Amino acid sequence: MRPVTTPTQDSFGPATAGDGRWSPRLWGLLFVLAGNMLIDAIEVSAMIVAMPSVGQGLGLALTGAQWLITGFAVGFGGLTLFGGRLVELLGRRRVYLWALLGFAAASLAGGVTDEPAVLVAARVLKGFFAALTAPTGLAIIASEFPAGRSRDRAVSVYALFGGFGFAAGLLLSGLLTAVSWRWTVVFPAPVVLVLFAFAVRLIPHGPAASPSGAPRRFDVTGALALTGVLVCLVQGIVSVPVHGWSDARTAGPLVLAVVLGAVLAVAERTGSRPLIQGRLLRNGTLVRSMAGAAALNGVNLGLLLVLTARLQTGLGWSPLRTALAFLPVSVPLAVTALLSRRLIARFGTTRLIALGALGPVLGAALCLRHPVPEHYVTDVLPTLLLVGTGFVLAFAALNSQATSRLAAVDRPAAVGLYQSAVQISAVIVPALAAALAVGRSDDRPALWLVTAVAVAGLAAGLDGLRVRAGKPSTGE
Repeated sequence: MRPVTTPTQDSFGPATAGDGRWSPRLWGLLFVLAGNMLIDAIEVSAMIVAMPSVGQGLGLALTGAQWLITGFAVGFGGLTLFGGRLVELLGRRRVYLWALLGFAAASLAGGVTDEPAVLVAARVLKGFFAALTAPTGLAIIASEFPAGRSRDRAVSVYALFGGFGFAAGLLLSGLLTAVSWRWTVVFPAPVVLVLFAFAVRLIPHGPAASPSGAPRRFDVTGALALTGVLVCLVQGIVSVPVHGWSDARTAGPLVLAVVLGAVLAVAERTGSRPLIQGRLLRNGTLVRSMAGAAALNGVNLGLLLVLTARLQTGLGWSPLRTALAFLPVSVPLAVTALLSRRLIARFGTTRLIALGALGPVLGAALCLRHPVPEHYVTDVLPTLLLVGTGFVLAFAALNSQATSRLAAVDRPAAVGLYQSAVQISAVIVPALAAALAVGRSDDRPALWLVTAVAVAGLAAGLDGLRVRAGKPSTGE
């Protein structure tokens, strides 16, 4: 059994010098982890801008093209908990390295195919591989960087790359899609392969995987059932405007989603090591945080899907012009990484969450004034700024609050549930928005949906304030 490395020394020599400076190995390790986080974040935003061009190139309506956004979220949200189990049972290093190779292969396969189903499958796989590497990267930082200022600085760099990646994805997609949408899909592959070359040398072995003789309970049934529920729900939702509710192509996937939901419930209730620990869902702080973060992410992606389709398909904007127009909602994600600690220390999480949830409500409501935007400065920009403000105020606070009332032993599982909820909203809300927007002269129904989701997020934030006022000693 390989010994567990410590935060200050491993097989590559001392992690930090006597004066607290990082060794070259630690700098290299952070470069690999943050670089991969950057690619994961780019993947979230790149397809937002490229979606109309891919739809035109492959002959897809909005209800089909939306799979480019929701497919990645299906893989990430549906398999995040399963990914955590794989890392636990197989070991960080092995899973991380294989995930990098899988991500590169999926990028290449998606970029060269002419089959929409293959492209969507590649997006789902990339979401799954991101679900393996993103939380594992944070776990590696926690084990390899000394606690205190050194680790805080490493986490800040990691988060900054993730926030900056969303903006970078918009810009890169705008530039590459102007040449061909295929370059937008393929370009992560060589970058990830470079990261892999460094990762082979730098990723530590970390805690040993489970002994070969011990039983390995992966809960494959639960993982496949949850992913299947999401796929069937999306397929059923986007089939409604095309085939109607009574058609088998709509009713079939929706019925199958219910059946798979029942399978999931039974598997998680009766399994010896279920992925979803039901007792965690009885924690009010965690549930409110999941609801608030899911609403914030769903509103953001739902609005961007509706706006990119309207601006490019309806008004003839270029991908690059659309990308530049969306920057005001992406830059705050990077700012959040720099300001979040100070904001939370000064105002606390509960007030920041409630105030931040107000921004998306106002932003979505402003869009309803002009369902077909005519002037960017008055019809689009205010909405983007308000949603961006919501992220700056609330997103880091939601992350911090989610596990604040849980024992340390329960936090890893709770983080998985929280991340799943955030990604599941990125599946359901864009799919519903696409179904409501397709074939209409304006986007009012889709915008009403997004506004309702924003109101639900605000309700969760206000409920947190109410509970805090009622029980100030516990925070519940």
